[in-house]
Amino acid sequence: MRIPADTKDWTWVLERPCPECTFDASTTSEHDVANLVRGVADLWPGVLDRPDVRVRPDEHTWSPLEYAAHVRDVFRIFRVRLDLMLTEDNPTFPSWDQDETAAAERYNEQDPAVVADELLVAGQELADALDAVPNAAWSRPGTRGDGAQFSVATLAKYLIHDPEHHLWDVTKPRQEAVPPVS
Repeated sequence: MRIPADTKDWTWVLERPCPECTFDASTTSEHDVANLVRGVADLWPGVLDRPDVRVRPDEHTWSPLEYAAHVRDVFRIFRVRLDLMLTEDNPTFPSWDQDETAAAERYNEQDPAVVADELLVAGQELADALDAVPNAAWSRPGTRGDGAQFSVATLAKYLIHDPEHHLWDVTKPRQEAVPPVS
């Protein structure tokens, strides 16, 4: 079953803390993002070892495996976007439909061990690329397909919220249904 598409514009996370996961990209230094990527990537293999890794908590929420595959792809996509920003003048990023990718790639049918390995590699490659950004390049611009504009610095801060938030999605305590009081 396909999850309803997330159509929110999440760029607001650059300005204030996320009320759900509490991550605050607005106070995060772009110079810290590489280590944050490594740290969050290291936590995902433990999630993928869970026996309920393919279980969706409800019909509107991805399973832990689907979230992990998404995070792996976020690391890959943002590595490409970072490379474009560092090598081209104000590139426009190719559009990426995360929901279409999840369905087409059958995220919930992938091997959790393979996803864990791929997520770690993609995270390490992205972190290494962020560590290599020259100081003068943090202000280089790029534009998302919907017109949202980023510098390398704001792209880095924007991207780190995603894996942090999705780790929260799969580790937060689940709300149990409370029976009505009669």
